[in-house]
Amino acid sequence: MSSLASGLDPRTPVVVGVGQSSERLDDPGYRRLSPVELAAAAAREALADTGADAATVASAVDTVAGVRQFEISTPGARAPLGVSDNYPRSVADRIGADPARAILEVVGGQGPQHLVNELAAAIADGDAQAALVFGSEAISTIQALAKADDRPDFTERVGGTLEDRGWGLQGLSSPHQASHGLTDAPSQYALFENARRARLGQSREEYAAGMGALFAPFTDIAAKNPHSAAPVRRSAEELVTATEQNRVIAEPYTRFVVAREKVNQGAAVLLMSVGTARRLGVPEERWVFLHGHADLRERDLMERADLSRSPAAVTAAEHALEVAGITAAELATVDLYSCFPIAVSNVADGLGLAADDPRGLTLTGGLPFFGGAGNNYSMHGIAETVQRARTAPGSFGLVGANGGSLSKYSAGVYSTTPTAWRPDRSHELQARIDAWEAPGEARRADGWATVETYTVKHGRDGSRTGVVVGRLEEDGRRFVALALENDEEMRDLLASAEPIGRRVYVRSFGFGNRVSTGEERMNVLLPRRAPVLRDDYEFVRVRRDGHLLEVTIDRPDQRNSLHPQANDELDQVFDAYFADSDLWVAILTGAGDQAFCAGNDLKYSASGKPMWVPKNGFAGLTSRRGMTKPVIAAVNGFAVGGGCEIALACHLVVADERSRFALSEVKVGLAAGAGGLVRLPRAVPKNIATEMILTGRQVAADEALALGLVNRVVQAGTALDGARALAAEILDGSPTSVRVSLRLMAESEGIADTVEAIEQPSSALDELMVSQDAFEGMTAFAQKRRPLWKNR
Repeated sequence: MSSLASGLDPRTPVVVGVGQSSERLDDPGYRRLSPVELAAAAAREALADTGADAATVASAVDTVAGVRQFEISTPGARAPLGVSDNYPRSVADRIGADPARAILEVVGGQGPQHLVNELAAAIADGDAQAALVFGSEAISTIQALAKADDRPDFTERVGGTLEDRGWGLQGLSSPHQASHGLTDAPSQYALFENARRARLGQSREEYAAGMGALFAPFTDIAAKNPHSAAPVRRSAEELVTATEQNRVIAEPYTRFVVAREKVNQGAAVLLMSVGTARRLGVPEERWVFLHGHADLRERDLMERADLSRSPAAVTAAEHALEVAGITAAELATVDLYSCFPIAVSNVADGLGLAADDPRGLTLTGGLPFFGGAGNNYSMHGIAETVQRARTAPGSFGLVGANGGSLSKYSAGVYSTTPTAWRPDRSHELQARIDAWEAPGEARRADGWATVETYTVKHGRDGSRTGVVVGRLEEDGRRFVALALENDEEMRDLLASAEPIGRRVYVRSFGFGNRVSTGEERMNVLLPRRAPVLRDDYEFVRVRRDGHLLEVTIDRPDQRNSLHPQANDELDQVFDAYFADSDLWVAILTGAGDQAFCAGNDLKYSASGKPMWVPKNGFAGLTSRRGMTKPVIAAVNGFAVGGGCEIALACHLVVADERSRFALSEVKVGLAAGAGGLVRLPRAVPKNIATEMILTGRQVAADEALALGLVNRVVQAGTALDGARALAAEILDGSPTSVRVSLRLMAESEGIADTVEAIEQPSSALDELMVSQDAFEGMTAFAQKRRPLWKNR
């Protein structure tokens, strides 16, 4: 026993075993291994790598932690060959382990190093004695055999306790970003890559050559690695030259420089306390210590001050070195996560490592060549680092593991030199990162702007999709927008020598932000719709009766639920209503006698088709400002979910006695985000609103009337007639007075002090007092006749 090791706290964590497994479709003896079998093979290697009795070591494992496969990493992900219901315990069963704790980690390539950091700390705290961490992917096999007649069944039902940490997707992307083309990693990373190129002042050709020069040495290493998915040497020029085989995916990326997901690979790392290692007879020459460690998270994509860098990743690597008490110059080996070039160059730049550093920046060959291995790549990096550390005792190796879109970074420094466990300050550093100043975001972006970064996505069918991130000239807020498919001028701008810094024009629509070269060009490509009623709506019926507009949601077979097309038609109808000075009152109802509106069309949502709502909100009402003409909801049946939110957005509600109201979103895993969470607590007592929101409880018409949620309850089947009667009473008064009254109510709504609200200056009252309707009303009263309103 070394003198340094003999004085260690027996709870000091140490890596004692690593293992890797793989197979390629063209391998002789290809076995069609499942992800569980690949992980188990790697775990057996890790057990054997300890130099102690494998069965005895396996029985000592009290914690297993699995890295999530792609098949279980996102909502709706397909698993055509089936999966285990408890991946960690499936692997444990195969190696003869019976752990007390089983963990399934969140999504992200930081997972392997994060788990090592976390479980090493747990061992140091005495909360664990031996932990096995592993991950695997069988994407090549799954894709090759998904439709085969003799396809294997990877389904397993093992049960047992499982600490499933969920997907962990928060902050990695958003529905808003996805609706603007940022649905995949290449397009997101391409934004960072192009921003870095512009910061460095390089041409497209110069930067592409740099990416090739960075990754060409990776291919040399991958070509020698027996576990590589693509063991082929390629030149720098070959990597970045677009060909039929090496097509452009998202500028500036060709296929050869992005992570390769088609792999069959597994890797495992075994940690335990020094005391346990001694008890099990693990030789000291197998011990590798975690000298430094850090786990940090970057700000969300749209909140980052500089899209050309990820300072959180650099800070994590720097802090791991700081905890280890060494500098980057003292490292013998480096393995940086390499899903895309910028994932490497970002950290290398920060640590002062050159692309051609003689130590190299990968031990495996990197994700595009060795293989992406899903979320588990860095487990292979750790395994290689541990093996190298053993062959050069006393040397230090750095592993940098990246997750999301340069979103999460975990780092570890390894050496055989014995050391006490040293806690890190990641929580303190994370607090600083979270406090960094961030640009504001414009979800609805309108006006002149400057291109901050961009990419052009290339489809297999030859299509091109331009994605622009820019800053509004007016206030500097950041936005993301799509270029229009038929906008040749914008296409030329994005293909120019330097699009970044160019002036563009952006406009928001219900379906998202669109960007062009100028306002006139935007008006040509997407002309503004005239606010006039039509006769040919597909999902809505309209009826004009004098100054009254009746609007009927016409989807009775879907309980009048709304999809984007129906929402858009309603938005158009209400645009026309509020613009038409001869329409003074509107009624909204639903076709049939079952439902006013059942809210969002969930079947349509589940179909995977694009989902969006107009800028004015659900039904064109829930986010509409300036509703200075009355809208009456004639509720005939269910008004649930978004249907209830529509009713809440209307000025008045007439319900038939069979009606039911509910914010039922919690029943389907959603929230009443179209105004229900705001309007309901303002419409009924807060405790009642809270109950309805949290339980989804349905409220009958009589209770709704008692709560003040509706104005009138009428006999079954007469909601529309009741609404017409209420509309007639409104139409009996001055439309100008009605309009001004609604405006004054809206202006004073946020003023708590009554007298202050009364005395709040408003031009509306002045306009009313000089209106023709005011003069007509007083004159008609004096002459004892009915007034003839003009709405002016």
